[in-house]
Amino acid sequence: MALPVLVLRPEPGASATVRAARAMGLDAHACPLFAVRPLPWEPVPREQVDALLLGSANALRHAGAALSLYREMPAYAVGAKTAEAARAAGLEVVETGSGGLQQILRALRPEHRTLLRLAGRERVALDVPEGIAVTTRQVYASEPLPLPPDLATYLAEPALVLLHSGEAATRFAGLCDNAGIDRGRLLLATIGPRVSARAGTGWGTLRSADQPNDAALLALAAQMCEEASSGSQLPEQG
Repeated sequence: MALPVLVLRPEPGASATVRAARAMGLDAHACPLFAVRPLPWEPVPREQVDALLLGSANALRHAGAALSLYREMPAYAVGAKTAEAARAAGLEVVETGSGGLQQILRALRPEHRTLLRLAGRERVALDVPEGIAVTTRQVYASEPLPLPPDLATYLAEPALVLLHSGEAATRFAGLCDNAGIDRGRLLLATIGPRVSARAGTGWGTLRSADQPNDAALLALAAQMCEEASSGSQLPEQG
């Protein structure tokens, strides 16, 4: 039997990851641990902003009508999906990253010194270079959901869990402990080392993608599933 691949990120990202995973032949299932909701926020006057800094497509989905104030302005996007959402919102994407927002800050154009970061309530802290000003507005939040019944069922047997954020890693670890789920029977694939650190220890396997994006995470998941099917990585059943 194929190892179940459990996707815990919020919708609509969960379903998108599941579709991509199934296209690769993985037995993927969406079991979101969070629901994303918009937050009220106060826009920064357009004339005080050189460019937008975007770390998630959720910021564009949930920013609301105020986002139109920045139409046709330059934007730096953390990845391809965020860039796609930015273009759909009428922004001019000048840089699309592949290694996180910190990397993007090293690729700023000389004329972009005052940035507006549209972000979630939970976000990665940035080391802002000298001479750059970043104003942050929280435009969405990820609210925790109860342990999904389907997830509890899948976790009764060995499974591979995909973790896209530190918040998901912390919450998943806590849910497993509270429900008495044996960490040793689970394989965890995370989007980066920071997320792995938040997951803690005791898992059957814990590995990080070599790039912080969905494609790299799914490539890692496929490799781990192949190793598990050969018996080289599958945790022992208790």
